[in-house]
Amino acid sequence: MTNRKKPALGVFVYFAIAFALGTYFTFAAVQGNFGLFSRAEIEAEADALQVQLDLLNTDIAVMENLTRRLSDTYLDLDLLDEQARSVIGLLRSDEIVIR
Repeated sequence: MTNRKKPALGVFVYFAIAFALGTYFTFAAVQGNFGLFSRAEIEAEADALQVQLDLLNTDIAVMENLTRRLSDTYLDLDLLDEQARSVIGLLRSDEIVIR
């Protein structure tokens, strides 16, 4: 005669809760606000913003160079002549304009 015992209901509940919590935390680790997918999106956005920052820093350097070249302490006559021609439309007396 075999006397079989039924497994306790508490064991099934315990494993069901453990499985549910494990599943929830695994899902949160992959797709949650601080999960792997979010981290990949943030890193891609950071790379794109770094590229934009580098372009803006290059533009700032060009502008600073032009500003320095037109400052009172250092005057670049070629740049001044170029700006006078493009902005004001000045010409020298020995130049001929062809339209």
